[in-house]
Amino acid sequence: MAVVDYSGRKVYQIASEGMKVGDVVESGTAGGVTELKDVPEGSKIYDIELHPGDGGKLCRSSGSFATLITKEKGKCVVLLPSKVKKVLPSNCRATIGSVAGSGRTEKPFMKAGRKFRVMKSLGRLYPRVSGVAMNALDHPFGGSAKPGKHKTVSRHMPPGKKVGSISPRRMGKKKRG
Repeated sequence: MAVVDYSGRKVYQIASEGMKVGDVVESGTAGGVTELKDVPEGSKIYDIELHPGDGGKLCRSSGSFATLITKEKGKCVVLLPSKVKKVLPSNCRATIGSVAGSGRTEKPFMKAGRKFRVMKSLGRLYPRVSGVAMNALDHPFGGSAKPGKHKTVSRHMPPGKKVGSISPRRMGKKKRG
């Protein structure tokens, strides 16, 4: 986040790539909030409004940006990072440039605790334990020192037993010849 001083009124704004302390932010330049009708076609934009005056809703995460493709009377077509084209009113506002912090996801997790907390915040199960490492009451493959239980299961077994290959036609690697 960047603190931008608009003639005495300080406002938080999402920082643009290349923005630094002491930079002057003007409308129509990188980091400046501009209406879509005033943005040149083919420009990178972020923090885009869906409806005029609702505040930016699209492309706010680090490193993301959308591209303004075409402008027609009253409408603008924007290509989002998901490759979806969205038609927006031309008086919606957006910030020119791309969001700062594009390499954030490339940093490796250096310890398991950090990864655990990130996965917990995403609502994902972590760590994933294999069935062979579990006890027999926790998983059909568990409870044995040697992981030698058959994976093939009859189609007529109850739901708790259907783990592995359910009624396969064949198993293993095909023989050549």
